[in-house]
Amino acid sequence: MRGSWYTKGMVLRFGFVFALFVSALCAQVPTSKVPALQRVATSWMERGHIPALSISVQSGGPPDYTAAWGFSDLENFVPATPRTVFRLASLSKPFTAVAALKLVEAGKLDLDAEIQRYLPSFPRKQWPITTRQLLSHLSGIRAYQGDEMNITRHYGDLMEGLEIFARDPLLHEPGTRYFYSTYGFNLAGAVVQAIAGVPFATFVEQEILKPSAAATMRPDSVFDIIPNRARGYFLQPDGNIQNCGLADTSYKLPGGGWVATASDITQFARALMDEKLLNRETLSSMWSSNRLKDGSSNDYGLGWNNERRQGLRLATHSGGQQGTSTFLILCPERKISIVVLANLESAPVRDLALDLFDEMVGSSK
Repeated sequence: MRGSWYTKGMVLRFGFVFALFVSALCAQVPTSKVPALQRVATSWMERGHIPALSISVQSGGPPDYTAAWGFSDLENFVPATPRTVFRLASLSKPFTAVAALKLVEAGKLDLDAEIQRYLPSFPRKQWPITTRQLLSHLSGIRAYQGDEMNITRHYGDLMEGLEIFARDPLLHEPGTRYFYSTYGFNLAGAVVQAIAGVPFATFVEQEILKPSAAATMRPDSVFDIIPNRARGYFLQPDGNIQNCGLADTSYKLPGGGWVATASDITQFARALMDEKLLNRETLSSMWSSNRLKDGSSNDYGLGWNNERRQGLRLATHSGGQQGTSTFLILCPERKISIVVLANLESAPVRDLALDLFDEMVGSSK
């Protein structure tokens, strides 16, 4: 069956009715914006051949505008709804950064201390590594090698997952080069776990998810029954949609191992911008670029990309892995957040999210 038949036909026809229903719940997002938001979302969905799409947009306060289109399960014709749960992939990283910074505010973590102060079992490298460098992708910890992104082994503990890269040398001296590494975030999560004295997932749930009222977000367990979980898909060059490859994300919870609804993420975004999770000074440091040892800087802060659009500062992050593509935008100045979740690899979620932002801000690109 051609993938385009699903996305252009049944996906949009079934999903749009539900989207109209949930838009009636929108208050802070002006109702005048809703048709344009729907138009942008469904247009990108059709262009990208996305089986299921969920968005959540908030501006200033609850409730959000949250909608979903398409099918979360093509084989069984299960319509997507705002309750559909997607893999977050690397959209998990901002949660790890916030968890670490909560420990900084509590006086328990020094971002510039060598990580062995908190995690003495982790092998020392050619140079010392700090948690700040882990959270800013400046540590020199390597990325995936070979087929590691397709690991199907189940890891019972975060520390066990560190074994994949723990004995490998650093790629470069920390602080001298930006190199994106999910493994670096796994190590940062292990530091959080060691300091907190509870499993990493428990700390995030207690200190971030509950205060944010992100009630559905949870670790992406291949064994647990997770209500409303979306199936994941891959689009072939010829337009056919296939089931995505297998993967067990238990080895990388801090770097890419959570699942959530779109509204879970806007709840988290609101709590951040309302300073319910971190204070203003900490937020500013998290959303500021880090300097390298040569004095240069890049556009990545602590767990967030820093961008500018429409003359406004944005904090963003993307995610992509087997069967999912995700994107989050925060605009603290306007208290706008936009979340886009799709159950398709390499879907155009960044472009979609930026177009939604343009509609919210209301000026030309």
